[in-house]
Amino acid sequence: MDFGFSEEQQAAQEAAKGVFSQVTPEDVASPALVPGTVADDFDRPLWERLARTDLLGLTVPAVYGGSGLDAVALCLVLREAGRVLARVPLLETGAAALVLAESGSEQLRSTLLPRVVAGEVALTVAGHGRTGHEPPEQAVTATPEPADGARTKAADQEGNWLLEGVQTAVPWGQTADLVVVPAHTPQGRPVLALVDPRATPGVALAEQASTNGERYAEVRLDGVRVPSRHVLTDPAACGRLLRLLATGICALALGLGSKVLEMTSAYVSRREQFGFPVATFQAVAVQTADRYIDLRAMEATLWQAAWRTGPEEVAVAKMWASDGVRRLVQTAQHLHGGLGADTDYPLHRFHAWAKQWELSYGSAAAHEETLAGLLAASAPD
Repeated sequence: MDFGFSEEQQAAQEAAKGVFSQVTPEDVASPALVPGTVADDFDRPLWERLARTDLLGLTVPAVYGGSGLDAVALCLVLREAGRVLARVPLLETGAAALVLAESGSEQLRSTLLPRVVAGEVALTVAGHGRTGHEPPEQAVTATPEPADGARTKAADQEGNWLLEGVQTAVPWGQTADLVVVPAHTPQGRPVLALVDPRATPGVALAEQASTNGERYAEVRLDGVRVPSRHVLTDPAACGRLLRLLATGICALALGLGSKVLEMTSAYVSRREQFGFPVATFQAVAVQTADRYIDLRAMEATLWQAAWRTGPEEVAVAKMWASDGVRRLVQTAQHLHGGLGADTDYPLHRFHAWAKQWELSYGSAAAHEETLAGLLAASAPD
């Protein structure tokens, strides 16, 4: 059995390497040097280059202009994005597009997905709930409103959904074109609603700055009406989207960790003490070897999660990614000495992004609890 990547997956990775080779983390201000956010918007020129190389349509079926690839291909591209701290909603757009292709209506797919491929629509996901410590769909209620024959608008004739609630820490929520909002019905069923955060009455955005300095938003929904064609009622869609997001974060963390270990290896190889490179010291070699083991464990569990996308596999991958990326940047900071804290050197940026990704879509402890519950539920009586 061949466990290698397909030619199409490898081609997507190579295309991503070409695009991201033009990106350096120092292109924007450091989160350690500016108050608030580092920029008002995500990297629009990079977004346009991703569109021109067909990487925004990676998970979009070919019938709508995309490549029709899977979560493994998306994670290969995200790994390259993580190496350069790419400031684009590639994870959110790719994951949401994949779920829309699987669970959206034909009308929604045909009108929205070609625009995603062209880079005309950037998607983000409200995936953290009200506090970041609860299932995100529990933070918003979605109540169907029946069509009113006395109304004449097409959106009203098909019926609306009424959204009430708050979602916090929405990545680039101020500037993305559509926010995918997890919600629950009065009967407790999960749904996904697509909301235009700036053109929909009842939506209020509050400014939030993330650990990595990017512009996030608290999204407050007060009697927001969403047409039924913009609501995904497939009960599996919400869980599928959240697992894809957690898996994609693991891929970003793997790329970041790989780059940090390369930076550290290069530094300790040229840095000398007592006339010898510090890389030859046993204490340094042991620490870097441990971090290499972390990377390999992160990689092995990532591909298992991207291939299967089951709750257990995703929980294991996120546990390794959260703990592993934290240990990687901490060891890198230690072995760099004072240079690691120098804001003229890029390592501190990787540290800030690592902390953001460590906690995004569930910390290691949260996923340990999830895994324990899954294993307990599957244990024989």
